[in-house]
Amino acid sequence: MTTTAGRPADRTWLVAVAAALWGTDGLLRLPMAEALPAATVVFWEHLLIVLVLLPFVPRALRALRACGRREWIAVLVIGAGSSALATTLFTMAFQTGDPVTPLVLQKLQPVIAVLAAFFILGERLRPGYVVFAVPAVAGAWLLAFADPFDVEVAAAQTALLALGAAALWAAGTVLGRLVSKQLPALDVTVLRFSVGLPVAAALLWAQDDSIVPGWGNAVGLVLLALVPGLLALSLYYVGLRATPAARATLAELAFPVTAALIGVSFLGASLSATQWIGLVIVVGAVTALGWHERSRGGTVVVEQALERV
Repeated sequence: MTTTAGRPADRTWLVAVAAALWGTDGLLRLPMAEALPAATVVFWEHLLIVLVLLPFVPRALRALRACGRREWIAVLVIGAGSSALATTLFTMAFQTGDPVTPLVLQKLQPVIAVLAAFFILGERLRPGYVVFAVPAVAGAWLLAFADPFDVEVAAAQTALLALGAAALWAAGTVLGRLVSKQLPALDVTVLRFSVGLPVAAALLWAQDDSIVPGWGNAVGLVLLALVPGLLALSLYYVGLRATPAARATLAELAFPVTAALIGVSFLGASLSATQWIGLVIVVGAVTALGWHERSRGGTVVVEQALERV
């Protein structure tokens, strides 16, 4: 589907659907996290996805060879940083400090993504952007904490690890948008996990964790790799191809909404009144953003042409 100007119709809604699928990660990852080291889980996620995508690797590599230096660098950062290293940093942040700090600093991801989109992609924001951005980020904050007015950001090490993860995920959004302009969504997905696999293996080796997951964890690992992993990322890159990064990073806030609902429904969690309010605000802001941009009555993000390098 295209607009009358010949450009792809906005797919903010599809980015939100993909982010919602990421929210199922907790339901599948929790049993794995209790049974296996984090590095082992990350390695097998990448390995299983690469095995499924193996027939498409030659085509993706040929397509990448036809790209410029900027796309090569972007693919390396997405695969090594956003796919493997960011998840490891976020997990380490929980292990080295309190569980609040990583969640607080992860909320900076949309801010980082918007700044990166401005400098790397030339995206400009109209004043109307704040109408969606401020409620979305505020709602995510309310959703993250049972008492949003009693939050402490503690150890510097924990803060740096969480900031590193947020920056890498934001970079993945922006650089994924850049690469999606030149490569089909399937090729971007293939390259992301193909590059991430050796990095995940290196992290596994560096932490001296076991590579053997055990047959009892096989089904969980397969579902984890295929649903919030392969399926979600495939939809994400299809949506990102027609969605500026500044909008996509807000749509990705559908992730904590789904995670919260699954936590309440299946994992025995409970939400405070302010968390329920935050959930409603995030859903409302992301839905309104997608509807507004799809109507094309006057988009809040203006893209500029990129020069090839």
